[in-house]
Amino acid sequence: MVDFLAENNLCGQAVLRIVSRGNAIIAELLRLSDFIPPVFRLKDKSDQHKYGDIVCDFSYFKGPEYYDGKLENKPELQDLDEEFRENNIEILSRFYLAFESVHKYIVDLNRYLDDLHEGVYIQQTLETVLLNEDGKQLLCEALYLYGVMLLVIDQKIEGEVRERMLVSYYRYSAARSSADSNLDDICKLLRSTCYSSQPGAKRPANYPESYFQRVPISSTFISMVIGRLRSDDIYNQVSAYPLPEHRSTALANQAAMLYVCLYFSPSILHTQQAKMREIVDKYFPDNWVISIYMGITVNLVEAWEPYKAAKTALNYTLESANIKEQASRYAASMESLRPQVLQLLKEGFLREEIILDNIPKLLNCLRDCNVTIRWLMLHSAESAYDLNNKRLRQIKDQVLHDSKYNVKILFQLLLDTAQFEFTLKEMFKQMLSEKQIKWESFQKEGSERMTELAEVFSGVKPLTRVEKNENLQAWFREISKQIESLNYEDSTAAGRKTVQLIQALVEVQEFHQLESNLQVCQFLADTRKFLHQMIRTINIKEEVLITMQIVGDLSYAWQIIDSFTLIMQESIRVNPSMVTKLRATFLKLASALDLPLLRINQANSADLLSVSQFYSGELVAYVRKVLQIIPESMFTSLAKIIKLQIHDIMEVPTRLDKDKLKDYSQLGARYEVAKLTHDISIFTEGILMMKTTLVGIIKVDPKQLLEDGIRKELVKRVAYALHKGLIFNPKAKSSELMPKLKEMAATMDGFYRSFEYIQDYVSIYGLKIWQEEVSRIINYNVEQECNSFLRAKIQDWQSVHQSTHIPIPKFPSVDESATFIGRLCREILRITDPKVTCYIDQMNTWYDLKSHHEVTNNRLFSEIQNTLGTFGLNGLDRLLCFMIVKELQNFLVWIQRTVLKDKAALDVFKAMLGAVNPIQGIVGNASKVYASAVAKTQKIWSAYLEVIMKVGQMQILRQQIANELNYSCKFDSKHLAAALDNLNKSLLADIEAHYQDPSLPYPKEDNTLLYDITAHLEAAGIHNPLNKIYITTKRLPYFPIINFLFVIAQLPRLLYNKNRGKSCFCFHLTILLTVLKPTCPVSFLTSSEQYCEDLDEAFHHAFVAIDFLTADILTCHIRKSTGVLVITLTIASSVPVSHDSVTGSLHAQYQDLRN
Repeated sequence: MVDFLAENNLCGQAVLRIVSRGNAIIAELLRLSDFIPPVFRLKDKSDQHKYGDIVCDFSYFKGPEYYDGKLENKPELQDLDEEFRENNIEILSRFYLAFESVHKYIVDLNRYLDDLHEGVYIQQTLETVLLNEDGKQLLCEALYLYGVMLLVIDQKIEGEVRERMLVSYYRYSAARSSADSNLDDICKLLRSTCYSSQPGAKRPANYPESYFQRVPISSTFISMVIGRLRSDDIYNQVSAYPLPEHRSTALANQAAMLYVCLYFSPSILHTQQAKMREIVDKYFPDNWVISIYMGITVNLVEAWEPYKAAKTALNYTLESANIKEQASRYAASMESLRPQVLQLLKEGFLREEIILDNIPKLLNCLRDCNVTIRWLMLHSAESAYDLNNKRLRQIKDQVLHDSKYNVKILFQLLLDTAQFEFTLKEMFKQMLSEKQIKWESFQKEGSERMTELAEVFSGVKPLTRVEKNENLQAWFREISKQIESLNYEDSTAAGRKTVQLIQALVEVQEFHQLESNLQVCQFLADTRKFLHQMIRTINIKEEVLITMQIVGDLSYAWQIIDSFTLIMQESIRVNPSMVTKLRATFLKLASALDLPLLRINQANSADLLSVSQFYSGELVAYVRKVLQIIPESMFTSLAKIIKLQIHDIMEVPTRLDKDKLKDYSQLGARYEVAKLTHDISIFTEGILMMKTTLVGIIKVDPKQLLEDGIRKELVKRVAYALHKGLIFNPKAKSSELMPKLKEMAATMDGFYRSFEYIQDYVSIYGLKIWQEEVSRIINYNVEQECNSFLRAKIQDWQSVHQSTHIPIPKFPSVDESATFIGRLCREILRITDPKVTCYIDQMNTWYDLKSHHEVTNNRLFSEIQNTLGTFGLNGLDRLLCFMIVKELQNFLVWIQRTVLKDKAALDVFKAMLGAVNPIQGIVGNASKVYASAVAKTQKIWSAYLEVIMKVGQMQILRQQIANELNYSCKFDSKHLAAALDNLNKSLLADIEAHYQDPSLPYPKEDNTLLYDITAHLEAAGIHNPLNKIYITTKRLPYFPIINFLFVIAQLPRLLYNKNRGKSCFCFHLTILLTVLKPTCPVSFLTSSEQYCEDLDEAFHHAFVAIDFLTADILTCHIRKSTGVLVITLTIASSVPVSHDSVTGSLHAQYQDLRN
């Protein structure tokens, strides 16, 4: 008969692929459960207020027109909805595919059952498949995995969240219009069950059986699967657990399958007492907490509470006397097993001959240890008991009391058992690999001994006092041939024959009275010893390793092992060498991967790699979590060292007087530093003792693990310091900015010095790690801060700066800023607010308008450089860019929606256009025309001025940042600065040459050189913020005349004031160009005719307006600076200036520049 799992058996391959896919789907659901966007939970009031109208549950389907109408009536809601779609459609699609896979799984299983019923598979029916061992296993697994999927979905992804995600996907995707879409069926299957996994939550009625029945499955199939699970040992596990008291452990996996499958036939749980009594007697006579899949635990007391038959049957197990008996038995086992395992683990005890002679005893010890650990871990697990349930609380208290439960002793037994199991496995694997070589070696030695004895009795080979004996000579030669004829391949016959040969050698020694000759006796003893070794070696079988693998399964602890984390960490902190024992425990836990991967591997599925990576990654993440105590302890010691070095130990001068030597010795403090440094070295040595380990499919290098741990701890501490250190009180009398920056600089210097100190003791590149991680922290926080300005936000899982292994912590925001970099930026903007301060360009300083005191100056940016480094300044510059873009976008929207929609204002603009044309002429009655236009449009200038001042303020800050970056780059790395400057100039020269002669080369679209060099130039401060085009837009009507009127409206404020010096109004016309640029289709490298025309219009009108104003203008000068027109008005005294002198001068210079 063809093997059921053979590639040419279509029936077997079909169900194998279904089961394989089931395991992959569960892995995907578990993976995605960590990436649910928080907004779909709607837990925060802010989220409810913001997204309540666009994130809907299934109530949406009752009246989609109502919800869609809401959106259509509110443009701002449409914008939010579109932004929400852009940010979440990718993750929604991933979730939908997972949900769709669940539905497709059960549809495919039903189709397979129909095919079996209709005879599609020749000579195969449901009954014949269930008679086959593999077929029986796969069909039972197929139903069980579907149940697990549904339970996992309900536990990990709440019903309301599922509904909101499905509705959002329905609204945002094209799936609903697809002809083959099964979205309706998926929604019916996965609609909310009202189940909550929160402790104390009330269980919904008829849950989960009503949930399991949403997609009908053949009742015959369910009945036959439950029948097989009730009656058969479908995995033949009992052979690995021969003792009757271990039977429930042997059948634990099958019991979990039966538990899940019973929900597909709830009548058994409710009414069929005989069946339930049979099930409980077979599977749950001594246990009531089970693991159903990869450590998901279930307490039957709670799970079977609503079912009369199940509850009644389980009451016998839950009798106080039975609980006491079981708990006491395992307490006694733990007491007796610990010394046994410790004895076996003694150095040199487990030798090859000991193992070969005591395989059954060693396996029994392993069984007892694992069974005891399993029962105690499951029945004492916090997650298995809802402490709000009085009965569960009583049962748990009794278990802990009667088992004399001590978590540390249990943990120690787990460690010792894992180490014993690991050692035994490794030795047995080695013996198995050398089995044939050793057996043949013993065979050869035994045969040669017999040949030599035959020669001794031939009389040819002289041996003291041995007479010639032809009979013995012939007999020994025959024995030699018999030994040589033993066949390694036929181990059973060879073993039987070897025993006979040993008996024959004993008899020949007795009957022929050979004891008198010691040399002959020695030959015979040696041969018997070799034959005994051959028997031992032939008994080294792979079945022993398989039994150890079955017995050592720790998949039930996949989740509850986390409750031992603190104990593990404390053990490592006290004794770092404990890591070697933990290595064995982690490898034992890795055996859990066999369960989900077995069928995927058998099916040769492409999912093997992704599922392996997921579970291996989960385990490696747990290993990192446990071992993180080592970097934490190192940093604690390091903080003490730095404190001693800064505050206690005096720096020894270059020259020191002899009589002061004792004062500087400070032996106590130096001893403490040496002791702490030694502790750091010990911790390092401890983790490096772990050796390179393959955890699942991921290789764990202890050195890399240590470095990642140090990076993680550094990131955690630095990120926390930046978060706490850069919180400002806007109501403080004087700004806290500079004091907090100085304090933060000292903190960062402490971290830096500690890294510099530690690097040699732990063999890491301290400076490299410091720069990489600090830059990552700052760039990540800048990215998160900039998210508030983006429609398509960058999620953590999309960020290039965020890491799974070395995560950057996120802290709750304390104000409108999301991160410390936002708080820093907004504090700088607050203290340099142009409404309350005045910026003096020549002094690079801001002064308070009222008190005339200095607020801050360019030393501020030097302090930020000291605190956050180049990364911080660069990040601040990037954030300011986003803020400018936001301001300009809002400004343009305001212009379009307010100014250009105001009919009265538009009439003024049209009239002005008529009045000032032609541009070359002089406006008649200018004073009256301009004054009237400004008066009629007065209401728009305050908002206009506010935008100009905000953008100007941020541009000045960007200039200051660029200056500081450029200065520090030239000072710290003059060669880099020179190289970048030269490369920049040469690139600009080449590009300019290309525009003059298009035949010359120009960078292609796929060439990233310009983008790459721009990033480096900005980081080195080799750029001019005034040249930057922040946004692009279509040309706005009347924009030149609006700007012209704005200038006219503000010029009266440029008056001389003796008390305040030359000017009372900080207004730079250059800043206006930032607003003008997006309205002009112009490159920052070349000027187009359109740009000149717009400037001509706007500035010409501004110039000719001066003739009727009392201006304080001493000189007028226009110059072109790196592509920007700079107009300088020097204010001197309150003297009316003639139109001709000013306008003529400006026009002459402007026309020269334009030409």
